Amino acid sequence: MTPPLTYLQFHLVFTIPPIVVLGWLAVQRDRARWDRTTLSGLAIIVFLAVAYTTPWTNALIPEGVWWYGDGAVLATIWHTPVEEYLFFVLQTTLTAFWLFQFLTVSDTSLRLPTSHRLAGILAGLAVCALGWTLLETTATSYLGAILFWAGPILAIQWGFGLTYLLEKRRQVLLAVGVPTLYLWVADWVAISLGIWVISDAHTIGIGLAGLPLEEALFFLVTNVFVVQGLVLYAWVLDRRADLVSLPRVRRLASQVLSRSADS
Repeated sequence: MTPPLTYLQFHLVFTIPPIVVLGWLAVQRDRARWDRTTLSGLAIIVFLAVAYTTPWTNALIPEGVWWYGDGAVLATIWHTPVEEYLFFVLQTTLTAFWLFQFLTVSDTSLRLPTSHRLAGILAGLAVCALGWTLLETTATSYLGAILFWAGPILAIQWGFGLTYLLEKRRQVLLAVGVPTLYLWVADWVAISLGIWVISDAHTIGIGLAGLPLEEALFFLVTNVFVVQGLVLYAWVLDRRADLVSLPRVRRLASQVLSRSADS
């Protein structure tokens, strides 16, 4: 059955308009963060999102974890529709533009306790291990695939900056929560219209108002990747600039004092 909306039309209705609005607001609002740091961070996160998600989707689609309605996609590259690759870019941009509306950086040192870094790494690896165990049965395979795939990224991000992310938890929660809720609704609409279909055999049968738990989890963890990555990136660049400039300030101050003493 042909769905009433194609996948490309879905983007024209659900993903591109909010990106345009949020991008315009970020440019117009003085309180929004729109500079070389945020835009370079977005470019890096987009590249990583496409590179990391591409093999994952191309492994799951042939297994029948999900598929697309007749005539819903223009073409496929490998096993994945071109519109799905576009989704990797558009979702990342949507979430990033929302974060840019209120992104701030705290004056927190990059030198975090080793125990905090270790705890972050272990937490991410625990997610990965849980996913691995869930891959063993068909009904939990999609859930397991999400957790196994998400674990390494979480281990890297939490291992590097868990302490800082906890410090900025309100900002992170707001940046993750709003676009996740929006994409849950958009995903539910797409599934209801038959643009894509989630396999009953590969899911546990628990949903949120008709949205499969696995789909809800996917959009949650991917937005966590984006937000945490950008928050940490801005933190590192801001702190690196401080660390580089501080010795220069000290040298300039010493020179001024020396000249004053000589005179």
